[in-house]
Amino acid sequence: MLDELNASLALIIDQTKNNAPILAVMCLVLWGVFLLTSLDKRLLCLGIVPRHLYGLPGVLFAPFLHANFNHLFFNTIPLLVLSDFLLIYGLLYFLMVTFVITVLSGLLIWCFAKPGLHVGASAVITGYWALLLMNSYQQANVTSIMLGVVSVYYFAGIFYGVFPGKKGVSWEGHLFGLIAGIATGFFLTI
Repeated sequence: MLDELNASLALIIDQTKNNAPILAVMCLVLWGVFLLTSLDKRLLCLGIVPRHLYGLPGVLFAPFLHANFNHLFFNTIPLLVLSDFLLIYGLLYFLMVTFVITVLSGLLIWCFAKPGLHVGASAVITGYWALLLMNSYQQANVTSIMLGVVSVYYFAGIFYGVFPGKKGVSWEGHLFGLIAGIATGFFLTI
């Protein structure tokens, strides 16, 4: 058991080193898009606007758009950490689950969320979190359980975002991200 734990920890550390360039590019893209939207706020219109055709492209663009510095800052850390955890399963798996979670959560937001503009990576982050928990249950190996436990321990607050609360926060995005992550865990097994 201790050997498995050591092997899993070594795998996670090695993979994190390998994932660093991908995570750096993700970070640069997010902050680069934020810089562009800071210069021209009209780009935010590419977010999701529920039940309006002009808001449908936001399904793909919303995760890259953030309303302000704090919004992006507080999304960056969990996005990078949870992305790193999912990249441990491989780049192809990461790209597939990212696409499915982005599209599924985005479509659910477009269909069912309250009127307004929905932007930010929170739905994807919550989807990643739920998927990591699903993987720890379904895979039940030392690595997936470690990733699930660390995700819950450090990011348990993500779960509270699925409930209505703070004004101006798309709790629906969090809820639909959670649903998308669970569904992805059922249909895209490793």
